[in-house]
Amino acid sequence: MNRFASLLLTGLICLVAGGQFVQVITRYVLEVPVMGLEESLLYPTLWLYVLGAVNASRENTHIRANVLEIFLSTERQAILLATLGEILSLIVGCWLTYWAWDFTKYSWRVWKESPTLYIPTFYVDVALVIGMTLMMLYTAVHLFGHLRSLFASKESHHG
Repeated sequence: MNRFASLLLTGLICLVAGGQFVQVITRYVLEVPVMGLEESLLYPTLWLYVLGAVNASRENTHIRANVLEIFLSTERQAILLATLGEILSLIVGCWLTYWAWDFTKYSWRVWKESPTLYIPTFYVDVALVIGMTLMMLYTAVHLFGHLRSLFASKESHHG
C-alpha cells in the first residue's frame, strides 16, 4: 500500500507540474494558450490535494500545534492527550464526511460538466467523500493504537 500511494502521489505531482510547465511555455513563451488545459488540471490537482491529506493521515504526519504537550510530565498523559485529539478529530471528521456524502449525492444528481471540455465535475467532486472516508478510517486506526497503548500502560502500572 505504501508503494502504491507513493507512486500515485508521485504520478499526480508529475502530471500537475508537467501540465503547469506546458501552460507556462505555451502561454508566455509561444503566446499560444492551450484551450482547456487549466480546466483539465483541476482534476489531478484536487485528487493530489485530497490524497496527500489521506497520506498524511495514514502516516500520522499532519501538522500539529502540540502546545499542551509542554505541560505534560508522563508518557501516559501524552497518550491521553493524543487519544482525546483523535476522538475529537473523528467526531469532526465524521460530521464533515457526512456533509461530503451529501455533496457527492448532489453532484451525482446534478451531473454538472466543466465549461470548456465538458468533463463531468462529479469525478473531481467525489474525491472529497473518498478522501474524508479514508482519513476517518486512518484516524480510527490511530485512535485504537492510542487506546491500546493507554490500556497497556495502565496494566503495566497495576501489574
